[in-house]
Amino acid sequence: MNTRGRKNLAILSLTLGVVMLGFGMVMPIMPFYVESMGASAGELGLLVAISPFIQLVASPLWGSVSDRHGRKPVLAVGLLGYGLSMLFFGLSTELWMLFLARGLGALLSAATMPTTMAYVSDSTSEQERGGGMGVLGAAMGLGMVLGPALGGLLGSESLSTPFFLTAAVCLLTLLLVLLFLPESLPAEARRGTAARTSPTGPLRNLGQALFGPLGVLLFMAFLVSFGLTNFQGIFGYYALKKFGYGTEEVGWILAVVGLVAAVAQGALTGPLTKRWGEATVIKVTLLASAVTFVLLLAARDLATVLLTTGLFTLPNALLRPAVISLTSKRAGVYQGTAMGLNNSFNSLGRVVGPIWAGFAFDLNYDLPYLSGAAIMAAGFVISLAFVSQRQREEAHDSILAGGGG
Repeated sequence: MNTRGRKNLAILSLTLGVVMLGFGMVMPIMPFYVESMGASAGELGLLVAISPFIQLVASPLWGSVSDRHGRKPVLAVGLLGYGLSMLFFGLSTELWMLFLARGLGALLSAATMPTTMAYVSDSTSEQERGGGMGVLGAAMGLGMVLGPALGGLLGSESLSTPFFLTAAVCLLTLLLVLLFLPESLPAEARRGTAARTSPTGPLRNLGQALFGPLGVLLFMAFLVSFGLTNFQGIFGYYALKKFGYGTEEVGWILAVVGLVAAVAQGALTGPLTKRWGEATVIKVTLLASAVTFVLLLAARDLATVLLTTGLFTLPNALLRPAVISLTSKRAGVYQGTAMGLNNSFNSLGRVVGPIWAGFAFDLNYDLPYLSGAAIMAAGFVISLAFVSQRQREEAHDSILAGGGG
């Protein structure tokens, strides 16, 4: 990758890092913020869940819009919308205002992730793509590591401060994008895509996508998200019930998870996908994820908890960018739409994973991890049959070609 490409990748990484930093800063203080307005635990749950539900629908639409109108304007809309929604959140004085702010934020911020990934797909060769996606993943992981710590620190002074800081950083990043990030999708490519697609094509043809060349990869995107949220969504309760840990120990453990993910995605994804190819990385990491889900149950003290969670995080951190990279290679000119669908299935996993984990945990403390192992093992078996780099079919042979109906 040349110097200009590295500069653009740095801006894109900052963009996703800022969004994830905002998510990370908000999550530790949101319960206290909502409680100050007299909300119940159920209302808090709805407030948290509204974001992935909206992103599930909005991501493929934004991806399609970026295929038709270019990456830069869609990315700018996402950053502006997310920044303004955080400002609105910090100024809210009623519960309905929080729901409105979070809903609008989810709708507009859904533009950032698929568009950023589509930009990397436009700007990298197939050999470089896995590494580029890994760098984006590392930036997201770093944002999720720093966010909770910064949010807790700032929130101790004022519950509104993290929201205002997130808004300010988003708007500064928007300026960087507007001033220094060139458009990656040539005008002729946009005209060609617009002639073949309609903005609602991704949703109308979603069923066809699931049974086309992208279908297995979209399922893998769901599995990655389901697996990680199945772990993260219940880990605090698991650590409390099994080991008697409090917030400090859980915070340290999740910090290790974030650091391992950031290092793995930033340093290992590129070399591994270049050497072995995305299909092989997907197969190996799915199998390793199933094994390490079971290893989580072997932990007996803080040292072994840190060891097993680190081992669990490593394959899961490598799996996500490999899936994204292979999806991109099969998407042809429909990069934005494909990345939007990928993000949509990622959001679906973030909805289903915590719900299932909570239900399973009520039945048996170990069941979330045992079921996670079984699901990842099933994904490994499916990958043996369907995920092959010899199956280099273009995605427009399925839903993406049918988008113009």
